[in-house]
Amino acid sequence: MIRAVHVEHYYEGQNGWIHALSDLNLEIPANEFLCVIGPSGCGKSTFLKIVAGLVRQSSGEVLLHGAPIAGPGPDRGIVFQEPALFAWRTVLGNVEFGLQMQKMSKAEARHRAERILEIVGLGHVMNLYPYQLSGGMRHRVAVARAWALPKADLLLMDEPFSAIDAINRMTLQDYLIDTWSREKRTVLYVTHDIDEAVYLADRILLMRPSPGRIGRFFEVKMPRPRDRNSAQFSELKALITLEMHRTADPSEDTLAGPPEFTA
Repeated sequence: MIRAVHVEHYYEGQNGWIHALSDLNLEIPANEFLCVIGPSGCGKSTFLKIVAGLVRQSSGEVLLHGAPIAGPGPDRGIVFQEPALFAWRTVLGNVEFGLQMQKMSKAEARHRAERILEIVGLGHVMNLYPYQLSGGMRHRVAVARAWALPKADLLLMDEPFSAIDAINRMTLQDYLIDTWSREKRTVLYVTHDIDEAVYLADRILLMRPSPGRIGRFFEVKMPRPRDRNSAQFSELKALITLEMHRTADPSEDTLAGPPEFTA
């Protein structure tokens, strides 16, 4: 679904130009749940914004379904760290909004929005307003709003649960993976949380910083729902943590071990 070919990106910082991405080559197949992790400054969010069409790469190309990405489009749903809901719309109204913008009939938009809200466990609050919801619920509304878009077969998520406490974050992860299992989409998910990546992903990309580039892939074969207390889960988490520390050190030119790892 996504193919990045020799992608380079620079942006102007306070003290000169920043080399954010270097020779990024990547393929993401349809319906894969890919988590991208790495230390600050490795270009995770920059790459996501390029795929979203919000930022234009300096050189190289990023293809979606074989066509160059020229800007935002209805084929991509985006969820950022802050839910950014419409305060004057109900939960149902927030989810209906994107469907209405895509010229879906009122009845069809209502039916689809209600169905997605039931999937994410918000059917009982669909007539409430955002200020009446907990932080975790507001994040679920944001996920539902992106997921409801019928043409959006790619979901882009930039640390959507990072501001949520640990218990609610795990609940949100369960809702997300359940939604993905019921209605498959390709998901590009940026996170700093290694535990979250191991719990959610089919594959994990660890990026290296300064400039951002491909470090190592980890293929996660553990069946879902995953047991965070299993030896296999702990071993993979420990391995990625070790590699993350190595990756964060600019003096380390190469990562230990092979470029691919399967658990």
